[in-house]
Amino acid sequence: MLKRLFVYGSTAYSVKTEVLAGITTFLAMAYILGVNPAILSAAGMDKGAVFTTTALISAIATFLMAMYAKLPFALAPGMGLNAFFAYTVCVAMGYSWQMALTAVFVEGVIFIALSFIGIREKLVYLLPEALRYAITVGIGLFIAFIGLKNMGLVVASPATLVTIGDITSRETLLGIIGLIFT
Repeated sequence: MLKRLFVYGSTAYSVKTEVLAGITTFLAMAYILGVNPAILSAAGMDKGAVFTTTALISAIATFLMAMYAKLPFALAPGMGLNAFFAYTVCVAMGYSWQMALTAVFVEGVIFIALSFIGIREKLVYLLPEALRYAITVGIGLFIAFIGLKNMGLVVASPATLVTIGDITSRETLLGIIGLIFT
């Protein structure tokens, strides 16, 4: 039945391979279940509600991608936008998370409209390729910095803005070991 449903049959695919790939993908992205609630709770959102929503939305989106598009892609909330949402819009700029979510909703409607019209892709390609890569790298570094701060390796300093934290603390040591293991 699964072979008919997912059009298996060629030598490139098998149920065993797909199940192993699914487990591997889940283990690779399961971090979002801990990280997303931690980030969004900084904006004032309920950690438990964010955890449940993250799990449900990720499962539903991945299920729809598998059943509707028949593509092996796992989908989950983007950490770059969530970090910007929580730390920049809510914490630094002082907007409530409700107001920020309203802005994200409006942005999503505009994004969908631009996609249907065909303008979104043209706008992306107006940016120089180096800038497109730089944006991706910048988001990655921002998320890495937040992770280093949360594990205590980076702390605030009045002289240099940031400095190295107490690397002998349990939390920081555990973070460093996890980073090396990763």
